[in-house]
Amino acid sequence: MSKGKSIHALIILLFTQFVSGGVTNTKGIVLDKVETDIGLDMSQFGLVVLIFQLGFTLASLIFGYLTDKKGLRIMVIFATIVMGLGFAGTGFAPNITFFLGFYMLIGFGLGALGVASNAIVPAAYPEKQNQMFNLAMGIYGLGMIIFPQILNYMFQFASWRYFYLAIAILNILVIFYVTSVKFPDGKAEKINLKAFIPMLKDAQMIFLMFFLIFEVSAEVSFTNFFPPYLKSLELGGISNEAKSDMVATILSLFSVFFMIGRLSVAYLANKINERLIMISFSLGSVIIVAISFFFANQVPYLFAGAGLFFSTLFPTATAFGTTISKNPGTALGLIYVASGIGGGIAGYIIGIVSEAFGAKGGFSLVIVFLVLMFVVSLFLNSGKSKQTVNE
Repeated sequence: MSKGKSIHALIILLFTQFVSGGVTNTKGIVLDKVETDIGLDMSQFGLVVLIFQLGFTLASLIFGYLTDKKGLRIMVIFATIVMGLGFAGTGFAPNITFFLGFYMLIGFGLGALGVASNAIVPAAYPEKQNQMFNLAMGIYGLGMIIFPQILNYMFQFASWRYFYLAIAILNILVIFYVTSVKFPDGKAEKINLKAFIPMLKDAQMIFLMFFLIFEVSAEVSFTNFFPPYLKSLELGGISNEAKSDMVATILSLFSVFFMIGRLSVAYLANKINERLIMISFSLGSVIIVAISFFFANQVPYLFAGAGLFFSTLFPTATAFGTTISKNPGTALGLIYVASGIGGGIAGYIIGIVSEAFGAKGGFSLVIVFLVLMFVVSLFLNSGKSKQTVNE
């Protein structure tokens, strides 16, 4: 591939990862403001999380097929248009109904661009895939770190709506860029529908799906419901403005640890097996979140350490799933389904529980999800997989 095409692909990849990381880590901060702006209660807060995850999961499942049929350039443009419409519509949304509809488009667009990123790297950098995926993870983490600080500063003089409208404008610029430069051809991993049945007969794949359901449940619930939870605490009687600063700082520190963990997991995977990583970091996540929860008023910054443990779980579980399968594209399809179920349903449940028992009661379910995840991790063992795939 020409150097020009590779550079253009790299720019799109970095933009996608930066925005994805930033938006993912600031949904809770934004929704906390939306709650007071358009009358969003905690049960509707959870519904928003469900809608976002639904859009993200649908895109993850169908976008690979469409990319193979229509080409990478067309589908990147399509995904960017959808995401841009989602951000613009959400920014102008006058009520919860419009907000929900356009928020699903944001989820769909981010999911689609995530699949596109996975297709861009092998096409543009076939000899440097590991390095480029690591770079993408680093940029994703950078977005997670920077966006909370940008939002916290912006909220001092502007509405959350301007933040989403600004991202919509960026998407317009990306569309012009993609249509005016040479772009690589890439293909996403294909899903073999015939391979689903033997996979679902494999106990290890079922255990993995439940592991991912609980892992994504905990991670999505943490990042989305942490802001309202922390603001509901006394924290020594500090002001709401100080609490907002604290939320942004903790989420940024969480992201620093998250990025360190993501960049370290590739090294760890060469030293110890995936099962041991999942068991160790699952247990670590239970311990750090539980201790942080019980001492939240005294040392709230402990929550930031959870980022280190969360960061390694999803990529390691994904590697485990593709390793035991002869059809990695289909395995990824099941992984996306499990992730969507976990993130969507967990958000909805925590929203309902928070509305009934307060933000602290809802957020406590994160610990429940983590404990269940740790228990399931004990049953994961690639050596016990009996999967046979009809290709």
